[in-house]
Amino acid sequence: MNIPDDELYALLRQPLAARAGATLQRTVYMALRDAILNGKLKSGSLLPGSRVLAQALVLSRNTVNTALEQLAVEGYVLRDRQGTRVATPANVKRSPLTPPSVRLARGVQQLPGGVQRYSPALAFTPGIPAANYFPLAIWRRLTERVWRDEGNTLLSYGASAGELRLRMAIARHLAISRGIHCDAEQIVITEGAQEALMLCVRLLCDAGDEAWVEEPGYGGAKSAFLSAGLNVTGISVDNEGMRLDVTAATPRIIYTSPSHQYPLGQVMSATRRLALLDYASRTGSWIIEDDYDSEFRYPGEPIPAMLGMVAHPPVVYIGTFSKTLFPSLRIGFMVMPPALAQAAVPVIGSLLRGGHRAEQLTLARFIEEGHYTRHLAAMRRLYRKRQAHLLEALHREMRVDHHIYGGGGGLHLALSIPGIDDQALVREAHKLQLAPHALSRFWLKQNAASSGLVLGYGNTSAARFPAAVSALNRLIVRQQGG
Repeated sequence: MNIPDDELYALLRQPLAARAGATLQRTVYMALRDAILNGKLKSGSLLPGSRVLAQALVLSRNTVNTALEQLAVEGYVLRDRQGTRVATPANVKRSPLTPPSVRLARGVQQLPGGVQRYSPALAFTPGIPAANYFPLAIWRRLTERVWRDEGNTLLSYGASAGELRLRMAIARHLAISRGIHCDAEQIVITEGAQEALMLCVRLLCDAGDEAWVEEPGYGGAKSAFLSAGLNVTGISVDNEGMRLDVTAATPRIIYTSPSHQYPLGQVMSATRRLALLDYASRTGSWIIEDDYDSEFRYPGEPIPAMLGMVAHPPVVYIGTFSKTLFPSLRIGFMVMPPALAQAAVPVIGSLLRGGHRAEQLTLARFIEEGHYTRHLAAMRRLYRKRQAHLLEALHREMRVDHHIYGGGGGLHLALSIPGIDDQALVREAHKLQLAPHALSRFWLKQNAASSGLVLGYGNTSAARFPAAVSALNRLIVRQQGG
């Protein structure tokens, strides 16, 4: 039953000679474990004593004993006064395993394909701000102050709803910039806007509930709703934003980006907003207002939020710092009406774990000391200029039939370009270090989608626009057979 000692030593010497960075005891442990698992060392086999084994392998006895003790802890061997024996049951058939059959949950099988991320971001990547303009020296100084002032307390869990100081700073900022008057208790800090969306679903919806999304619209909202088992209906948008479709099934939640519709860029009219608020109030629906980049409004003042339009609105407001500061910060937030906030308090602790305390407290000071407001003003000026340069480049270099959507603000423009395979075009553009998004991907129903491109200009120098637009024009002409 025992393997001959010479064979055992040979079995161990080969991995010891070939080890790359692993410790000696780890190598011995892995070699013996593999020999047990693949059946070379049979159940009940008696291994040589640790002293004999160490001498044969020219190792210290402690090294061998450490490896054997680890095997004993994991149940591969039994050690007693009679020696060390292999413990794997002899009646267990260890036939070769085949790759497991994979079936993803139905809730995720229907999700839209994710957008590929590049680091650093390529030209024309939508939704990426000009990170090289971020005041990193100020942020670093504030971070150092936070660690100096808070010390080891930052290493423990924080409040589930997020740091109170940050929630208070956000409440003050929203009152001034977005016309939203709320208390810190109504705000929950999340890991980006996507977690805020998923939290809304978990708080408000049950599987099988109806959800409305803009068509075309943000893929992240569709993913959050579909993965939760909701029935998702695309509601068309026009030049006044999301339409109110009373013929569709009554929704539990309505997702909209009224201040700057994504991806087409329309502003929802006051008439539409009031009608949607009235409809939601009458039907018991909730509106999720995604205000992802409305801080960057170029003609006139930023558009006030729906949450601040009327008393007692059935609206959950979602914001993010990924667009205004930098994406890897991964801090978003949601603002709930007082009644919902009060009802959610007992369960927030079960759904979220407080963390990223240093980053949250740094952001709080960044807002409190006025750096955030100044940065927004500087970026608004920069993006306004970049958008103007991009529009100029499109007018001069884009010779194919197209229509431009948006232009009132934000970090992107959408182009409708009929008769192209925009997803194939995007793949070709990536080879040229360009990363626009395919407009057709933003439709829930692909057979009704319009083709085109979404061009981000936040992360791209204006000097690159003429050559980049010209390159895209050539790709389109080649695809169209011109």
